[in-house]
Amino acid sequence: MFDRLVALLDARAASYRVLMHDAEGQSARVAEIRGTEPGQGAKAMLCSLKGQAEPYALVILPGDQKLDMKKVGAALGGKKAELVKAETAMELTGCRIGAIPPFVFDERIQLIVDPALTTGYSEIAFNAGRLDASMVLDTQDYLAIAKPRLLDISQA
Repeated sequence: MFDRLVALLDARAASYRVLMHDAEGQSARVAEIRGTEPGQGAKAMLCSLKGQAEPYALVILPGDQKLDMKKVGAALGGKKAELVKAETAMELTGCRIGAIPPFVFDERIQLIVDPALTTGYSEIAFNAGRLDASMVLDTQDYLAIAKPRLLDISQA
């Protein structure tokens, strides 16, 4: 996944940098390691409708926010969403939980980003498919490349 991200960002001439660090998946701790604000961190969680295998959504929100499963469920056309099992996340993204980047490479997965992530900072930061590698990417480049659906999915 790391090499795939580098290739994608290089092909699109994105403004980004790679940070290698000790393995970490917790948003607040990895922000400290990166030297970024927790709100810059793109926290990625793979969800599905409660009790159903599909549809899937990779939801991205600021690292200092909590996810509202009812909002995600509504976005998927149901009542409430739930996190997928670790095995499903690995199968669909090729990454373990905590290392999933805010990009989708599987057509079965919708990409939903809370606009709070993309309006507060000029750069976003995220684990790059590995717990020991992060990327800090220009926010506008991210939006242009990932083309996410922007939707308020954070708890009020």
